Amino acid sequence: MTRKAILEDTMSKLTRFATPLIAVAIMSSVPFMTLAQNSQAGNQTSNNATQDWNTPPAGTEQAQQGFRDGIEAAKLDTLAKRRIEAKTSHLYLHPPVKGKDATDAYRSAFESGYQAALKHQSAS
Repeated sequence: MTRKAILEDTMSKLTRFATPLIAVAIMSSVPFMTLAQNSQAGNQTSNNATQDWNTPPAGTEQAQQGFRDGIEAAKLDTLAKRRIEAKTSHLYLHPPVKGKDATDAYRSAFESGYQAALKHQSAS
């Protein structure tokens, strides 16, 4: 037998074996995909309750960013065992916004986010 004939024979056997195996693998994954989709639909209602505490209130983009930054600062302060106070945080003291109104809105939202994170941590 020539090298080409051996290669063709091997490929033929491989194709006859691999094709049904791939079909079975694809068909057996369908129930798992359906289960995952149903699971996600059921989790959306339970996720709404857990996402409510960390959803920034309506307002300017800077204020919403302040809320999110406050949440992160509270987590980091807790993990680093630093003093738990929003007004001592670097981002509170040096907000990444310009203008008095934007700075005041950022700081107010920052404190709200910080307090929300602390409240959530103590409840968990």
